[in-house]
Amino acid sequence: MLSEGVKRGNRKDLGLTPAGDPCVEEADLSRRNMLYGLGALGVASMSGALGLINYSEEAQAVATDSLEHQWCRVIDLRACTGERKCVSSCQTRHGLPPEQTWMRVLSWQDEVGKEFFMPVPCQMCENPPCLDVCPVSSTFRTPEGIVLVDQETCIGSRACMAACPYEARYFNWSKPAETNRMPAPSPNTPEFPKNQLGTVGKCVLCADRMPYTNELPSCVDACPNGVHYIGDFVTDVAVNGRKTVKLSTFLSENNAVRFKEELGTNPRTYYILGNGQPLGGPEGAVK
Repeated sequence: MLSEGVKRGNRKDLGLTPAGDPCVEEADLSRRNMLYGLGALGVASMSGALGLINYSEEAQAVATDSLEHQWCRVIDLRACTGERKCVSSCQTRHGLPPEQTWMRVLSWQDEVGKEFFMPVPCQMCENPPCLDVCPVSSTFRTPEGIVLVDQETCIGSRACMAACPYEARYFNWSKPAETNRMPAPSPNTPEFPKNQLGTVGKCVLCADRMPYTNELPSCVDACPNGVHYIGDFVTDVAVNGRKTVKLSTFLSENNAVRFKEELGTNPRTYYILGNGQPLGGPEGAVK
């Protein structure tokens, strides 16, 4: 049973903002309290339908229902220096071989030699084209907005790979390494898959961690510059392991954009540019 502090409609003060200063929209959180804040606020903040405020004329409002969480990702390209620790930490946690990743970091230079970087994970689309083409319905989308693959039913047709406009799916050509599965023993689940030879894998946003542990997704936790944020539309909060922001304000004030949203996929990954770089590279497309 929920405590009085987290019952629906009664907000609980988790210290997200200094006492007596409701206008402050960023505050440090300890690693221990970060995901707890997302979880408890998710129960407390919903009394009906809630929509994310449009952050630009082009963006569509993201409507949420009465669920406790609606996850998204924010990538602040202003802080990305191309260290790719987000990539390597994901490989380690999910036992991916050196030649395989679930996230790429694009890089290019402008005409004066300035280098730009852009991580490209699964965009967690609201209308994922990969889902409809799977012949055995192995790809599915959770009510909280995370697109996953059931490794037990995937037959490796690769139709989803062809359908994904972000090239964010990867075929398991070789047997993946053994993974230190936490907590042990841990079953093979779509949220923490045990990848198999001949199937298709993808970023799962460390769904097994949210909101069940005090740990953030591995890519978020590993980035030394705080590039990656995990956000929740229901609570209107996003965290990157160092600070907490009000999600709608963060997106709006920084003119956040979505990659290839003209395709109608409605991705739940938002990019903050700020350095004048084109999204996706000089030609505006993933290579």
